[in-house]
This record gives sequence, C-alpha cells and structure tokens, in this order.
Amino acid sequence: MMLPIRLYPEEILRRECRPVTDFDAELRRLAAAMVETMHAAPGVGLAAPQVGRDLRLAVVDVTVGEEEDALLVLVNPELVESSGSEIDVEGCLSIPDLTEKVERPSSIAVQASDLDGNDFEVEAEGLVARAICHEIDHLNGILFVDHLRGLRRDRARRHLRRLERDAVGVTA
Repeated sequence: MMLPIRLYPEEILRRECRPVTDFDAELRRLAAAMVETMHAAPGVGLAAPQVGRDLRLAVVDVTVGEEEDALLVLVNPELVESSGSEIDVEGCLSIPDLTEKVERPSSIAVQASDLDGNDFEVEAEGLVARAICHEIDHLNGILFVDHLRGLRRDRARRHLRRLERDAVGVTA
C-alpha cells in the first residue's frame, strides 16, 4: 500500500518521534507500506514521520529494491559510533527539488530492533551510512538542510520559503 509522503513544512517533519513499543502486525504493515512507498518514489530511505507517523521507524535500501538483502528496517535506531567524514550530495523526498552537499560520518554503527523486537547492530559505510544518518535525523525532527552552512544554507532557506508559500497557496 502506497502512503502519501509528507512535504516540508508539515509539522510532523520537525517532531522528535516516540519510540516503538508495540511490535505487532500493524507495525509490520506500516514497514511494508513504507518500503513500497520508498521504492516507488524512488528513494533510498524513508522515515515514519515522512508518511505522517510519529514513530521511531525507518527503512533504508540504497539499491532501491534491486537487492533483497540490502533492505534495512530499523526500529528505534540509535547511532552508537561514528568515525571519519565525507561530503556528498543529499536530497529528501519531503523536500522536493533540492539537493545539496552535506557532511556525514563515513562509517557508523547503529543499534536497532527488528520488526519482532529483537535487537541487532548494523555497521555501515559510505552511502548506506549516509542514508541511515539521514533517516535517524528525521526521527529526531532534523532535516538535511539543518546541516548546511553559508551559501548552501542561504540557497536552501530560499527554497524552503518557496515551499512554505506554496503550502499556504501564496505564489512566489
């Protein structure tokens, strides 16, 4: 089932999400719908607030459905270790038509639970690490534009103001 993706400036995108406590069929349905929505977008990650849910749930698949074992479903993920740094271009399904270079850790370790409530740890590098960090930020009410500085931040702010005006029906 496809879910509508919430767009900036919707308030839920700025909310710190509540932990998942019920590992039930509803959570599994939501995760499956999020995966379907992410792949159709297409995107490499999607967090629950992006589909209007106040839950610490994120899905990541940098292969966009090409490799079944590449899919990560992260319930209550927490970044426990990071190292290195790399700058690369990011975009966001909730902020259409904007990409910018963002600095992220090059290597991370994350603790999370699966859909049955079993804890696990994932170590990631490169694009996978970037995507996981991006989605964990969403769960904390942080958008990729919040990491920008200088001219990039100014450009992003102008873009966000246009999105805000469009959301209330005012033309630019």
